[in-house]
Amino acid sequence: MLERLQKLLSQAGIASRRQAESIITAGRVAVNGVVVTELGTKADPDQDMIVVDGRPLIVTAVKRYILLYKPSGYMTTLKDPGGRPLVIDLLKGINERVYPVGRLDYNSEGLLLLTSDGDWANRLAHPRYEIDKEYHVRVQGQVTPEQIARLAAGVTLEDGRTAPALVALLKESEHNSWISVTIHEGRHRQVRRMCEAVGLSVVRLRRNRYGFLNLAGLNPGEFRELTAEEAKRLAEDPRATAPQPRPPKPEAKSAQRGTKPPQRTGARDAKKTGHSPASPSGPRKPGDRHIGKKG
Repeated sequence: MLERLQKLLSQAGIASRRQAESIITAGRVAVNGVVVTELGTKADPDQDMIVVDGRPLIVTAVKRYILLYKPSGYMTTLKDPGGRPLVIDLLKGINERVYPVGRLDYNSEGLLLLTSDGDWANRLAHPRYEIDKEYHVRVQGQVTPEQIARLAAGVTLEDGRTAPALVALLKESEHNSWISVTIHEGRHRQVRRMCEAVGLSVVRLRRNRYGFLNLAGLNPGEFRELTAEEAKRLAEDPRATAPQPRPPKPEAKSAQRGTKPPQRTGARDAKKTGHSPASPSGPRKPGDRHIGKKG
């Protein structure tokens, strides 16, 4: 059966359809010995010899959906000219070719999805679905209410203004603070650049949540396969499945965009109240202050 080449590359787990288009136009695909660079070209994998980067294309019916706890110090690309470790090196026992959905930079850690299903990956990556991604970020020094308000309202970066975010102070000390930043965009190094734009220096960055999925039960370097129901839910209605943020304390004033943010809570306030601030490794608890967009 004739199919567009970009669809066949996607089905084979080579890349998403959008990435497959770049592979084709770069002249890396040949059909029956002839290099193809025109998008929309069709081929039949049962009758035609399709080669990508000199290797025969194998379209597999097995689709894998993997949730990995990416450690810091791994690349999310399939190749690295510098020879640095790759996330696919961590997937022991996975024989099908899979590739990352989105990315986490080399120094970041946390939840990373990988799949051999190009259509699924392309759907998740599409901006219109606005899937929430929550990051826990440790920054140097203490964070001011003004900095939190600026992050929540959106900041101007070199590639445009960011959408409103959900931002919360999780924990602070004299030398470092932990904040939670929830966004639905997927720009390159976005959270790091947002922090830099408001004068915050990132020490550690971990993605804790992607839609309704989290890192529960996994240590860095470990992975699990999504259930069929999880993969289906995430693709069919990703926005509806994300958990809603916890409400603020009853005495705290709402801090939506354009209003004065509430007073900061954290380690210093814990001394007065006798309560410990929220753990940076877990979800926010009732009473945690948050600021920014509505979930």
